[in-house]
Amino acid sequence: MKLSEFELEVMQIYWQKGNLSAPDVHQVIAKTKDVTYSTVKTIIDRLEKKGALKRVANEGRTIFYSSAITPDSVKKPLLSAFIKKVFSGHTRHLFNHLFSEEKLSESDIEYLEQLIAEKKKSMRDSK
Repeated sequence: MKLSEFELEVMQIYWQKGNLSAPDVHQVIAKTKDVTYSTVKTIIDRLEKKGALKRVANEGRTIFYSSAITPDSVKKPLLSAFIKKVFSGHTRHLFNHLFSEEKLSESDIEYLEQLIAEKKKSMRDSK
């Protein structure tokens, strides 16, 4: 499923806050962006049509929506596309960039070491 940047921003709100109406989402987004309610409602309608959101309740004329997809279902294709576009499809180039250009804390490095150890173990176990 392809999502625009704005659609992804709306989905982040649903993933963080749960069931919301279009006016609720507009209030959240309007704190950081100059956007009309109708624009937000159009995005919500588009997300429902794509199957990313589902209707979960009605209060009068107000419809409440909930996420129908997980963040992970969106992250994997986005990350793959990002690696293809920015790093010519080479994850090594991504790792090189992270280690040489980004400020990693000792805690970040320990976490990465743990992930690497777990990956090595799972590879050994699957042989």
